[in-house]
Amino acid sequence: MPDQHLTRRDFLAVVGSAVVVATAPNVVSCARATETEVSTVTTSDGVKLKYMLAGAGRPLVMIPGWSQTAAQLKYQIAGLGQNYRVIAVDMRGHGESEKVNHGYKISRLAKDVHDILHKLNLHDVTLLGHSMGCAVIWCYWDMYGPERISKLVLVDLAPFITENPKWSPDEKRDAGAVLDAAGLYDFYNQLTGPDAAKATEEFFADGMVTKAMPADEKSWIIQQNFKLPRRYAADLFYSLATQDWRDVIPRINIPTLVVGGKASFVPWTSQVWISQQIRGSRLEIFEENEGGAHFMFMEAPDKFNRIVSEFVG
Repeated sequence: MPDQHLTRRDFLAVVGSAVVVATAPNVVSCARATETEVSTVTTSDGVKLKYMLAGAGRPLVMIPGWSQTAAQLKYQIAGLGQNYRVIAVDMRGHGESEKVNHGYKISRLAKDVHDILHKLNLHDVTLLGHSMGCAVIWCYWDMYGPERISKLVLVDLAPFITENPKWSPDEKRDAGAVLDAAGLYDFYNQLTGPDAAKATEEFFADGMVTKAMPADEKSWIIQQNFKLPRRYAADLFYSLATQDWRDVIPRINIPTLVVGGKASFVPWTSQVWISQQIRGSRLEIFEENEGGAHFMFMEAPDKFNRIVSEFVG
């Protein structure tokens, strides 16, 4: 059971204002606001995590990316909450969750997800991960297999984002590496130093959103990042960037939707590789002119919600 359960009607001003166009029979317009609740669950090591809950039906649990927040999934909460029990989680230290000084590792976040599914007594879950959320899912699969989950939605993360200088061009392409070792440590040190805010803003310069995203929306995304203290963000980024999931991905044997973007900083070819490793998976690559950068679920929420809804059923 959740530790705390309350209705945040003021949050409806954010979530309820999202209008998602119905482009399939099972995607409902969100002109009618989806009532959203905010609750708290405590992990096995005593950390209080906030999550947003909307709708009823089959559970869809959404895990945001590195330094991102549940609030950024506002269009999915509003749209998919019409048909599913949608739960968007602020991971430890992120968003409105407790700012503890430990546990900023992918393995601990995967355990946190495991704790959430047990505490909320969820079964037959579709897990949706954006960016780092994919790594959390892969780690969950590595430790727990399909326990309590029936489907996966993997949104725009490379299998290994730090390249080995001995890799061939094909290996680098398939892994989707976007950093070398020097770049990783440079970014880590920037996040732990006096220029952390500048480093965070520059991180969003290329491939995160398309030029069509309004400046105020992009600024809001960046501000959401600062809810995770930068030192903790650095530790978590290091954990994310130094793990190779290429041995885990081919062992996934449940229905999976893989989503990427032609304009994303994550090479879209790495999403093709992921899809090829998971038998029977579905692949969806957004074009740049339809919001196909890293946050395609915000830039093209109608299409994103439609393909997720079609996949979940």
